[in-house]
Amino acid sequence: MALRIRAPRGDTGGVSFAGSFEDGMKVCLWSRVAMRVLLEVAAFPAPHAEALYAGARAIPWTDHLDTRTTFAVSASVQDNQNLRHSGFAALKVKDAVADALRERLGARPDVSTEDPDVALFLHLRGPEARLFLDLAGEPLHRRGYRVAMTEAPLKETLAAAVLALGRVDPALPFVDPMAGSGTLAIEQAMAARRLAPGLERSFGFQRWPRFATGPDRIWASLVKTAQKAALPAAPAPIIARDLAPEAIAAARRNAEAAGVARDITFQTGDIGDLAITAPAGTVCFNPPYGERLAPADLDELYRNISRRLRRMPGWAAVILNGNPLLARAMGGQPELSHKLWNGPIEVRLLRYRL
Repeated sequence: MALRIRAPRGDTGGVSFAGSFEDGMKVCLWSRVAMRVLLEVAAFPAPHAEALYAGARAIPWTDHLDTRTTFAVSASVQDNQNLRHSGFAALKVKDAVADALRERLGARPDVSTEDPDVALFLHLRGPEARLFLDLAGEPLHRRGYRVAMTEAPLKETLAAAVLALGRVDPALPFVDPMAGSGTLAIEQAMAARRLAPGLERSFGFQRWPRFATGPDRIWASLVKTAQKAALPAAPAPIIARDLAPEAIAAARRNAEAAGVARDITFQTGDIGDLAITAPAGTVCFNPPYGERLAPADLDELYRNISRRLRRMPGWAAVILNGNPLLARAMGGQPELSHKLWNGPIEVRLLRYRL
């Protein structure tokens, strides 16, 4: 579903846009690739600690917190000559917020670093400070369906980005031959059925004091619209396959938790034995990068992958590739190549026409 946000602008590590509080809630509900949704409340010069405190204290915090609201402050600091420690910068903002509320309300709210009602983020770049409220609360990749784990699972948001950037068509058959915990297949099923990824979880903004004064009714309407938009079943077959039976068991449990188990066929087997009957579709997977395999075994795996994919004419292959040896085994030039990060590992998203 298109989010229809106004004037989005890409920046390092994120996208900014101008919009209403309703737009922010809609992004929380529908975005498949965002990790957080931040609402900017102020921007001001903060060349030193005193200016940071003064700027933060001047914000009308009673618009966002009351004495019963717990809060926490996180900070990211870069290129500021006088403020180099993120913990110290966060402490100055925390003191400013507490002092401002004590002055206006006669008491200050409590700090809760583990589970705050309102999470504040300070971005300090050089002498410029920007303060944000976190609408999401917990990061958006936590959809709530990850109940069974395998080794090195993909984050849900990265899996969704692979599908989107790889131009995976939800109307065509889909196969993940190295499914692991099933994240790619589950995200494909959710996208194909138009299931809002935030439909079964709660968000930080629901705990804000202002939520009960109007946004709660807007949120209820957004949820109802999302529920009506969902399709009863995926329009094309989706297969999650893995050599390890325990991985398939984990994938099945996660799919059940996501409500899409009936949309996915689970198989145990090697990629070399994969049987394809449809004339077109997408094979999409995240093969091993080589950390836990001997070089000879990795080389044979990549050759086996390449041999099987060459016998799938009419299909597309979308691969999250963490080792250049796989691209070499595939041969030719991919249709698409995007640089991504799987945790700390730089990877390439490659799309091939087979």
